[in-house]
Amino acid sequence: MNLPLSIPILALALVPATFLDRCSGRESGTALGVLARDRVALTATANEIITELPISEGSPVKIGDVLVQLDDTLQNSKLSLAQAELEKSQATLLKLQVGPREEEIAIARANVSGAEARLADAEAMYERNAQLVVNSVVTEARLQQDLAARDSARAALESARESLKELEAGTRPEDLAVARANVRAAEALVTTEQTVLQDLTVTATRDGILDSLPWNLGERVTQGSPVAIVVSGDTPYARVYVPEPNRVDIAHGDKLEVRIDGVDEALDGTVRWISDDPSFTPYFGLNKDDRTRLVYLAEIDLPKSAAGLPAGVPVQVKMP
Repeated sequence: MNLPLSIPILALALVPATFLDRCSGRESGTALGVLARDRVALTATANEIITELPISEGSPVKIGDVLVQLDDTLQNSKLSLAQAELEKSQATLLKLQVGPREEEIAIARANVSGAEARLADAEAMYERNAQLVVNSVVTEARLQQDLAARDSARAALESARESLKELEAGTRPEDLAVARANVRAAEALVTTEQTVLQDLTVTATRDGILDSLPWNLGERVTQGSPVAIVVSGDTPYARVYVPEPNRVDIAHGDKLEVRIDGVDEALDGTVRWISDDPSFTPYFGLNKDDRTRLVYLAEIDLPKSAAGLPAGVPVQVKMP
């Protein structure tokens, strides 16, 4: 009794797949997508307050234009400190390279002469009191003090002589090497602080349109967050999703017919890139029944006649 019901089911199974695709709304041999432009997100390098927003949203910008200025008071102080350390290291190196001055050597020689005189006086005092202690004129304790004074004067003389030798010998190579290393380290620190200071001035890295300024004047931004977004490129390109059956027919440099909503004539596009890795069809690319099918993201350059067209407009690309 179920036989009559099975006949329509069998007939439906014999309907060609292409007919079912057309009934489901899928356009065979067409890649769908939208017009797009490169979006360049410029991020903050520090948690600082925005002090200037010299260019308003929607304005054209050139490479090097200042888009956002962050507070640089603290960084200027760090840079000044690093520069002072560099000057200190350079002065120390120069002092070691020049060596001791004649005046310093003369002072060292005078110190030696003075130490010799004090030692001679201490030795004479000790010898005199050593004779007097025999006759009990000077106590033994006083003689011990004179002995200590003599030994101290002798040590002071040796120290003065060694200091004079050091000045006369000049700077040691090891000290020069250390001083040069300190200068290089100070120079690297200055370069680092200068780079950090420059990064507080956010400038355009490409020509384009200032699309968005996510933060307001006076707000403290979060490090790593976008502070300016530039849409680059005079002519948009088509970003479409190529169905898996058509992937083998698409290669870099291929010419394809591109139709744009609102533009009567089709444009000739050139494939500049197509992904090797498949992805799932986006919700706007195909209908509900086709969302589980694989597609390949591709970017197609458009002729200059497409300049001025807004991003986000739907496009259809005819597959070869």
